[in-house]
Amino acid sequence: MLVDNFIIALKGLRHRKLRSWLTMIGIFIGIAAVVALMGLGEGLRGAIIGQFGFLGPDVLAIRASGINFAGPPGQAVVKGLTEDLAEKIQRITGVEVAINRYIETGTIEFNDQQDIGIAWNVPEGKNRKIFEDMLNLRTQKGRLLKDSDNFKVVVGNDFTKDDKFGKAVQIGNRILFDDKEFEVIGILEKRGSFIFDSVIVMNEDVLVDNFRDGDSVNAIAVRVKELKIIDNVIRDIEKLLRKERDVKEGEEDFTVQSPENALQTLDSTLFGVQIFISIIAFISIIVGGIGITNTMYTAVLERTKEIGIMKSIGATNSTIFSLFFIESGMLGMVGGIVGITAGFILSHGFAFMGRLALGTELIRADVGIGLVLGALLFSFLVGLIAGTVPAYQASRKNPVDALRYG
Repeated sequence: MLVDNFIIALKGLRHRKLRSWLTMIGIFIGIAAVVALMGLGEGLRGAIIGQFGFLGPDVLAIRASGINFAGPPGQAVVKGLTEDLAEKIQRITGVEVAINRYIETGTIEFNDQQDIGIAWNVPEGKNRKIFEDMLNLRTQKGRLLKDSDNFKVVVGNDFTKDDKFGKAVQIGNRILFDDKEFEVIGILEKRGSFIFDSVIVMNEDVLVDNFRDGDSVNAIAVRVKELKIIDNVIRDIEKLLRKERDVKEGEEDFTVQSPENALQTLDSTLFGVQIFISIIAFISIIVGGIGITNTMYTAVLERTKEIGIMKSIGATNSTIFSLFFIESGMLGMVGGIVGITAGFILSHGFAFMGRLALGTELIRADVGIGLVLGALLFSFLVGLIAGTVPAYQASRKNPVDALRYG
């Protein structure tokens, strides 16, 4: 009987093609918006986690905060971090190592072509190996830097692409960074992160002596000895920095963040955006549900005599109810299927256009099976709920009165 009801419901939808499609527009627009925008949000979240999720949970990043319109972290702030802070932080109980980070933006030249890129330092001496482990630095070709490597660099994997400088950078090639010549001795493994794939890595003394002015640092990387005491270490670092920078609690001009904190902040922001988008889309879906209710009311009126005939040959109230109930659910589900398809196409289309326009791989779309099934189930339920009252009214019609209708 249930299968028969589905078949009859399908025939009813096919009989009223134009009205059925017009009814599904609200559901279609709402579901398409939810799938497209949430897919883009998930894709962006995954991309950003890929960019910044390379540090372990036992690593902290300390930065000065303030005005920073562009450029590397820690530049153009009101009051930068000073070089001596790393040594003071390292004396805090629970800190294994604190390493100054220097990041410079400059012009890279190779094969008579130029590009803007960044260079960052690797510390020399005993901290070199610790730093390489913290960032999981590995080379695809060549080797990592040694203390004796003056004017030698390791470059990111993007330098091996022909479209960056017209031809791939190879081991032994020489490149210019802000008019200083360097020999390439290593190429990093591809990480899928611009922080690694597009970087120039050089020894700290070379970077500081040739490209830095003043004694400020962009950031301080801290590794904690034990993960279980990380909250205590963060509190102690914040206490030290407040004293050193002469600021009160709640007025900090610096941040101390773990990767977990950063990702939680990102998740909260994206979740808030997705909730806002979903509310707007939900309004469209509700409008679609009202459209389904109106269509089902019309369908009941049009088929009043048909209802009377079915009841006269033995159809029960529950059979009539199921027939119209299933038909309204199928209106919602078909609208959901069309919306999901459109949302999938739109999300990947917008992501593709964003990558072309901005020249970044950060903009991606990720429409997971959970999102698809959830949207499909929700659209079906909206259809069912919208058709409940019309289906109930159809089931309660008196067969004699129904046969006389029209």
